[in-house]
Amino acid sequence: MTGRPSLYTAEAADKILELLAEGQTLREICRNHDDLPVEGTVRLWAVQDREGFRQRYLDAREIGYHAMADEVLEIADDGRNDWTERQGENGNTVVADHEHISRSRLRFDARRWLLSKALPKVYGDRLDLNAKHDVSDGVAELLKAIDGKTKGLPNKEPSA
Repeated sequence: MTGRPSLYTAEAADKILELLAEGQTLREICRNHDDLPVEGTVRLWAVQDREGFRQRYLDAREIGYHAMADEVLEIADDGRNDWTERQGENGNTVVADHEHISRSRLRFDARRWLLSKALPKVYGDRLDLNAKHDVSDGVAELLKAIDGKTKGLPNKEPSA
């Protein structure tokens, strides 16, 4: 019995990159494909930049994150299993399947969090530091009035 391959081949690299670009995780790819090396070996290829693998790996990961963003919307829109029939005293009733709803929320939140960290410029919370902030006229006038007039005032520390 032979173990997993560990030598870099263009065919294995291309297959891994294709699956990454589809939105699969490296762990998932290596776990489900016995003809591919283990996860650590693929990461080593990227670190060692085997035949320019590093940039191609990073590009495939980024494309895969965008595929994952599409999946986030699918999870949010999929309500097929949110309701289930239960046998009650008066016959069948339809009730919310809270376990399925919670699992969908977890899947959504995990992917959303990952996207916000992996591609923060695209999927992160945006804080526009160049935007004009709405400061009421009274506060703006007060700030103008005291601007530069606090120099030389004694700095009183609050007593403990």
